[in-house]
Amino acid sequence: MVLEIVSPEATLFQGEVTSVVVPGSQGSFQVLNNHTPIVSTLASGKAKIEGKLDIAPAFQAYFTQKGNETFLALNNGGTLEMRNNKVILFVD
Repeated sequence: MVLEIVSPEATLFQGEVTSVVVPGSQGSFQVLNNHTPIVSTLASGKAKIEGKLDIAPAFQAYFTQKGNETFLALNNGGTLEMRNNKVILFVD
């Protein structure tokens, strides 16, 4: 599936991933390929992204990478939309 991470300043990442785990406002949940369409608000916390991410040098400070997992701090929460195997994370 495709993941796009968008902040007010720029698109931080866009590419193929295998899994996204986020802190939803009602509890954490995971999004995988062929997930049903969903729109959810996100609480503060960390998003865990699985897959090989090629992050532009200008945005690497936003991410922490450990092996095949990448973490993104969601200091102010955000919004997630999943539709047609594309996940869009809107972060503040």
